[in-house]
Amino acid sequence: MKAVVQRVLGARLEIGGAVHASIGRGLVVLLGVEEGDAEADRVYIADKIANLRVFSDEARKMNLSVQDVRAGVLMVPNFTLAGDCRKGRRPSFDRAMKPPMAKAEFDAVCAAVRAVGGAAGGAEIPVAEGVFGADMLVRIDNDGPVTLWLDSRA
Repeated sequence: MKAVVQRVLGARLEIGGAVHASIGRGLVVLLGVEEGDAEADRVYIADKIANLRVFSDEARKMNLSVQDVRAGVLMVPNFTLAGDCRKGRRPSFDRAMKPPMAKAEFDAVCAAVRAVGGAAGGAEIPVAEGVFGADMLVRIDNDGPVTLWLDSRA
């Protein structure tokens, strides 16, 4: 499982010209699910998203998580993260999990991110979601920019 995580001041996701989901300060996560991804990958990615210390504290040091600053997460399904560009000029998506299973896995990761906060005795993390298989326009007000790559198998 792969994820690109960006710290944002705000973001919105549009489908067909209408806003479908939005967040203020928080994280935008592009999530790619690959064949063979399982519960361990989901747990790893959800925990990282919820606990990455990428927000600044009073000393302007990246020391706070999305939970600490009570921010939101916009999860965007993105099968192209499973693309293999090593050969030729066109990416191969052979490693991408097939749509019905990938949608279920995406939904499970969203639920797992929400639950991390609740499991720690706090409030659930607010998670807004893109639509699996939809043509989406994601507008991001990148903060920093801070952009990180997560790979559950690396």
